[in-house]
Amino acid sequence: MFCDACGTQLQPSQRFCSGCGRSIAGGPISLSPQRSRIQEHVRLLAIFWFALSAFEALGGVVLLVLANTLFLHRSEFMPPPGPPLGFLHLLFTVLGIFVLAKAAAGVFAGWGLLNREPWARVLTLVVGFLALLHPPLGTALGVYTLWVLLPSSSEAEYAKYQNAAAA
Repeated sequence: MFCDACGTQLQPSQRFCSGCGRSIAGGPISLSPQRSRIQEHVRLLAIFWFALSAFEALGGVVLLVLANTLFLHRSEFMPPPGPPLGFLHLLFTVLGIFVLAKAAAGVFAGWGLLNREPWARVLTLVVGFLALLHPPLGTALGVYTLWVLLPSSSEAEYAKYQNAAAA
């Protein structure tokens, strides 16, 4: 706590400033910096993106393993009039690659938020919109991402937060 006139450090029980003698009317004033909404939530948001991306990467790997083991070689064991499993191999491969790409974008978004990169806010918003279609965890994280980063004041706060980290 400091005097608002001269900046001298004050004790909680002081009624007068020892530096300038000024009366402390409402008690000492605390000059601790106020944390903005972005500062409070951006680190937590980054951690959540890392966690969701880890789950998505695991799902993408499972899809690719299924595509390249179960559906690729199953046609060798089934008679020719059986179901067309080549289509399932292609479908699971494409879905697995898409899920892995989405997980990589989530990791980059989390890393960018932690390092206060200028592109991280936009990337996180894009990945947040995509996550809305992935219930229940993706939807919850997408809504939280939009709540933190989408308001008009968030862009200015993020830029200020980014500049404070660079200084």
